[in-house]
Amino acid sequence: MSTSKSIPEASVLQEASLLEIFDLNGQKVKFGSIFEKESVIAVFIRHFFCGRCQMYVEQLATVKKENLASASTKIIVIGCGKWGAIKAYAETTGFGGEIYTDPTRELYHKLGMTIGSVKTTPAGEEKRSYLRGGFWAGIVQSLLKGPLSHPSLIGKQGNFTQLGGDFIFGPGIKCSYASRMQNTEDHAEVAELMKLAGVEM
Repeated sequence: MSTSKSIPEASVLQEASLLEIFDLNGQKVKFGSIFEKESVIAVFIRHFFCGRCQMYVEQLATVKKENLASASTKIIVIGCGKWGAIKAYAETTGFGGEIYTDPTRELYHKLGMTIGSVKTTPAGEEKRSYLRGGFWAGIVQSLLKGPLSHPSLIGKQGNFTQLGGDFIFGPGIKCSYASRMQNTEDHAEVAELMKLAGVEM
């Protein structure tokens, strides 16, 4: 039985590697080509207006480039909106790495991110450290840094119920770590993700 942490099977990875996503210029990129020669930490966010995912990507942006280079790895972010929203998302989060998008969500689904939800952390469970403030802080960030700052991107942010996940791929068609979100605040801890990828924090 597959779980939220199940590593995708080899055949699934092969199929996923052939799927195309878009870069910030609207160019199609074969997913597998991104981690053909190096290790890649791939973070699938919910949608480009999600305030909680923005907080997470802001934390990813603090990982030093030289530490990533020492570990021969890089962090990429993948959304599910229109590629025209990527540039604004990079500016909003301060993330200097590569950002892609999968508007059909075919790659999300292929890798097992099939849950649609708007639920937050279940009662009694500890919230992730990247979450600043309470429930309303996430809502306010979503609005201020999303539709209010970029009204032209309304409708281009991606599916509001899509949940993402965090993976470590490569080099080559292989996956060494998988964690699929079970609620809207369920990204893997950045420190844990970097440790697993051999990146010093």
